[in-house]
Amino acid sequence: MRLLERDDTGEVRLTEDLPDNKIPPYAILSHTWGDGEVLFRDLMDGTSKNKAGYAKIRFCGDQAWRDGLKFFWQDTCCIDKSDAAELQHALNSMFRWYRNAAKCYVYLSDVSNCQQDADGNPSWEMAFRKSRWFTRGWTLQELIAPAIIEFFSVERVCLGDKQSLEHQIHNATGIPLGALQGNTLPDFSIEARMSWVKERNTTRIEDKAYSLFGIFDVCMPLLYGEGEAGAFKRLLEEISKDDRCLANLQSTDPRLDKKRIEEAKGGLLADAYRWVFATPDFCQWRDESSKNRLLWIKGDPGKGKTMLLCGIINELERTIIADGHCRNLAYFFCQATDSRINNAIAVLRGLIDLLAHQQPRLISHMRKYTDAGRSLSDANAWIALSDILRGMIEDPNLKVTYLVVDALDECVVDQPQLLKLIVQISSMSARVKWIVSSRNWLQIEEQLAIIAQQSRLSLELNAKSVTAAVEAFIQHKVLHLSGLKGYDKATENAVHHHLSSNADGTFLWVALVCQALADPNLRRWQTLHKLHAFPPGLDSLYAQMMEHIDNSDNADLCKRILATATIVRRPISLCEFITLVEMPNDIGENPQYLEELIRLCGSFLTLREHIVYFVHQSAKDFLQGKAVHQASREAFNQIFPRGTEAVNHTVFSRSLNAMSTLLRRDIYGLKAPGFRIDEVQTPSPDPLHTVRYSCVFWVDHLCDLISDKNIMQRNIQDAVQIFLEQKYLYWLEALSLLRAMSEGVIAIRQLESLLEPTSRSQLKPYTQDAHRFTLLYKSISSRLSKKILKMNGELPTAESQTNRDTDQGLLIDLVQDAHRFALSCRWIVEQAPLQAYASALVFAPTGSLVRRKFKTEESYWIRTAPTVEAEWNACLQTLEGHGRSVQSVAFSPDGQRLASGSDDETIKIWDTASGRCLETLKGHGRSVESVTFSPDGQRLASGSYDKTIKIWDTASGRCLETLKGHGRSVQSVAFSPDGQRLASGSYDETIKIWDTASGRYLETLKGHGHSVKSVTFSPDGQRLASGLYDKTIKIWDTASGRCLETLKGHGRSVQSVAFSPDGQRLASGSYDETIKIWDTASGRCLETLKGHGRSVQSVTFSPDGQRLASGSYDETIKIWDTASGRCLETLKGHGHSVESVTFSPDGQWLASGLGDKTIKIWDTASGRCLETLKGHGRSVQSVAFSPDGQRLASGSYDETIKIWDTASGRCLETLKGHGRSVQSVAFSLDKPDRYRCGLGQDKTWIVCNGQNVLWLPPEYRPGSSDVQGRMISVGCKSGRVFTITFSQYI
Repeated sequence: MRLLERDDTGEVRLTEDLPDNKIPPYAILSHTWGDGEVLFRDLMDGTSKNKAGYAKIRFCGDQAWRDGLKFFWQDTCCIDKSDAAELQHALNSMFRWYRNAAKCYVYLSDVSNCQQDADGNPSWEMAFRKSRWFTRGWTLQELIAPAIIEFFSVERVCLGDKQSLEHQIHNATGIPLGALQGNTLPDFSIEARMSWVKERNTTRIEDKAYSLFGIFDVCMPLLYGEGEAGAFKRLLEEISKDDRCLANLQSTDPRLDKKRIEEAKGGLLADAYRWVFATPDFCQWRDESSKNRLLWIKGDPGKGKTMLLCGIINELERTIIADGHCRNLAYFFCQATDSRINNAIAVLRGLIDLLAHQQPRLISHMRKYTDAGRSLSDANAWIALSDILRGMIEDPNLKVTYLVVDALDECVVDQPQLLKLIVQISSMSARVKWIVSSRNWLQIEEQLAIIAQQSRLSLELNAKSVTAAVEAFIQHKVLHLSGLKGYDKATENAVHHHLSSNADGTFLWVALVCQALADPNLRRWQTLHKLHAFPPGLDSLYAQMMEHIDNSDNADLCKRILATATIVRRPISLCEFITLVEMPNDIGENPQYLEELIRLCGSFLTLREHIVYFVHQSAKDFLQGKAVHQASREAFNQIFPRGTEAVNHTVFSRSLNAMSTLLRRDIYGLKAPGFRIDEVQTPSPDPLHTVRYSCVFWVDHLCDLISDKNIMQRNIQDAVQIFLEQKYLYWLEALSLLRAMSEGVIAIRQLESLLEPTSRSQLKPYTQDAHRFTLLYKSISSRLSKKILKMNGELPTAESQTNRDTDQGLLIDLVQDAHRFALSCRWIVEQAPLQAYASALVFAPTGSLVRRKFKTEESYWIRTAPTVEAEWNACLQTLEGHGRSVQSVAFSPDGQRLASGSDDETIKIWDTASGRCLETLKGHGRSVESVTFSPDGQRLASGSYDKTIKIWDTASGRCLETLKGHGRSVQSVAFSPDGQRLASGSYDETIKIWDTASGRYLETLKGHGHSVKSVTFSPDGQRLASGLYDKTIKIWDTASGRCLETLKGHGRSVQSVAFSPDGQRLASGSYDETIKIWDTASGRCLETLKGHGRSVQSVTFSPDGQRLASGSYDETIKIWDTASGRCLETLKGHGHSVESVTFSPDGQWLASGLGDKTIKIWDTASGRCLETLKGHGRSVQSVAFSPDGQRLASGSYDETIKIWDTASGRCLETLKGHGRSVQSVAFSLDKPDRYRCGLGQDKTWIVCNGQNVLWLPPEYRPGSSDVQGRMISVGCKSGRVFTITFSQYI
């Protein structure tokens, strides 16, 4: 930004282009352009004073000088409009420049203060409302953005400011007063803001849209010539991108949480928090000249920390509005009892959401994730969100920002990560200041102690101020009670006195006592008796309330409710409580009765929107026995008389029973087997609403009830086995509908671990001795079975023991099979729930226990299923997500992550347990050929076809270093064992060794004579081995770079399939240079035809099925006798590979599509070439005759289809529209089968009637395929050939 600077003589000069952090306070001029304006070039060549517009410059400079400002800005001359890049930057920054100005002067050239009405009074107001300034497009943001605007007449006389003239401005423009008064613009709808410019005009029609950049805080390139409609279309698209981006954040609104907390606590009382503003710690933190970047407010439970922070937020918001919104304020309230807001990820979502709303240009840091399709809600959410927040903090345009986080101690998930991030950000920018609160926890103190510039405000050390604040709170609550209950003065004074004497500076104690006194069932004359029964101290109060529950008529039921609320992993709904807690039928059938029971536990629990929460984390701590008071341990013993295992057992068993009763196939009535999860709408009422918690967490409670003193009982094993045998597929469907499939995979793995007889380390000495292994397994199973019956008080007999060993072995086998089944189908069931009964079952091994148990659930519309393996193979799971082929994979050192590099130019990092994609790394310009983790797992190196190596930080996904130096693609990368060096092998026939710290290359190893395919270090790092394309291996000394040894001695998919006309046989052509003919009924190979010299690209039967034609890379076509397997004819003369062959309907001609862009038509009797058809721009991939043989269709790599006249060879039609190569063409039949099936566009689905019905796992996807009615044959790149037949009832 350039500014004009006025000196004390009145002379004006133009400053250099100043960076944002070097801009001094300045004034800014707003006006309408006229003749003789001073331009940038006029200031440069010294002719500015000769122009009429210089008077405006002098006016603005003089007025700024009078207001104590020596710098000012004017649009006519501070922008070099001849520089397109500078003009674009200026127009995108204009709103911000006006908003940041200390003062804005509006010069109205058509308003005179000398005008008078008939009575001699000033009449400029009419001219003011009709001023041209209010009709111009660009002046809209100049009106909205500045905090202080002064309006001047043509005589340079001040007419008033935006505040004093707001009603006249509102009448002139129709802009709401709230917008003029500084309310945040997102408070107004898109339509409302668009309407503000509707009646305004601009010289260039596109500027009408461009003048709204600041109003919507978007940045866009200028495209003059696109027209008004085009400009507004782009503007709306940009706005919608930001809206979609914020929607992806899926944040709870901290503003609503704050409002809810204040209302739940009876309102925010100013006298309860004002005291903090006078404390030295707060004043030092607030002082902008201070280097203090963090204020930690700490205190014991119930001391009012949350309400104190609510008050601080209100004060900061007030000052921000008064200062013209020149600062940001983002805050978050953690609550351990609410799973939405008790974790570090939720904190980041809330802070980012508020920052993005207050300074929308910061959304760009989110857009780099969302625009690339990266999720902000998967297992990698923490990494992505922390990277976004860091990016916002480091943004040079970031305003001074206050970040407030309440109750760090109640961030129960990933608290250490959050503390670490706060420490990092505190050291990153002086423009960011934190306020955090928590209990007096040592682990929090140790983390925050790392920050050098910080203050600590202890509520215990400010006991006098806190006591006074509590006294104000008591006064407020007593007045409310007095009005509610009609206390006389004596009662009111007694209540006030007792509360003041016993509160001990604890807001929560006062609130809980007042809540009990407000009970409608408490009569006024009972007040004092009830009041004196409340002991001082929070724990003592909880103890008394526990005693009250213990003495009630519903004590047992209330204790069961409290016990369940204490152990569940998230707050649960009333309906879920009915599922998990054993209660009388009349209560279970009426949620209103349960609400009454929750209110009986009101000292501990509260109900919000039918979800049950603890009133405060301290209440949960008390019931868990964590409080210091002895009564806490007694309360724990009361609600857990048989330990937490017994309650976990109840939750587990009731969950299993409820799921067994409710879960069924297609519970949401989706019907279509390919119905996608993102199109599913939860029905009302939701059939899963009572078991949502159970579906996700039943295994967790099973694990919690299994401890050293309580081993799994036989009846539990039986229940688990029955559930898995009868409901497993329905459970997987439910998990998909609940968007919890990954959690389900982890749950079944937990169950498998729970049942595993021993650890791998125990088995290691026996792995080479099968007999000893079996004995070990039986011995451990026997010991485990004995423990199982401990709680029953007796040990089994030898005979019953054998039966139990067998039964437990069956359960282990079933769980292991269920785990493999879940891993294999996780991705597709997650995307399409009903594929659990289609693809998941169809492609499971025939020996899978789950497949056998659920055979009756197999889709009835599949008449002939593909031949699959008998047992699970060594492949645990298939990870999908890359857009093109995967070139390299590598495990992290701990085995918990897997990296993959792909031709789609990305690297993905996967969670090996669940199969979820944690991170997608982008930055390479071409395919990624090699990936490897550093020995500590903190870095990842990637080598690419773009000739570079990149080193990535695996935690944040940031690229740390790009190494350049290779002349061709990098094929392999490897870290040295100490992680200090990196070796890279390249197509340029060299190996380079790099220093990973500096990025400098240390050594180049030459002498290969061929490209380097692979490199690896020896375990001691002293040698390096390289594998080459010339079939040799070289071993190098890494110290000297000398080649120590060269080792010599090294010496290979189905490309096409076709049905015979009767469908009884199938032909397949392969890369192995052979053709196979298969029996489609049995899957038996009938014949292997050999004779081609290279891979077979295409096969086709003659119409009578007696001949078979094959086209090959060896540039020939062979015609075979299908009965004998004899080669009848070899057609030569192509000059290029044969990609496709097809017979005419009468079998007399054969057409071939070639790699040389042509099609040839042959006489099958003589073998003579009848016609060569030319016209395609690239190779022809597929050809097909029309049913009458008069036309031929061809599909090509040039993305077109051509239709030819077979008699003349003339091209009749060229069909365009495909975005990539055409792989297959076919004519429709005269009477098309209504139920015709085929492959989807990406070949991952089989489609019937236009709908996805069966998903194909990667290993079953076609390299080629053929369709005959409702029968589909697929030839896989793996060499597998299979056929599926569908019924007409699909």
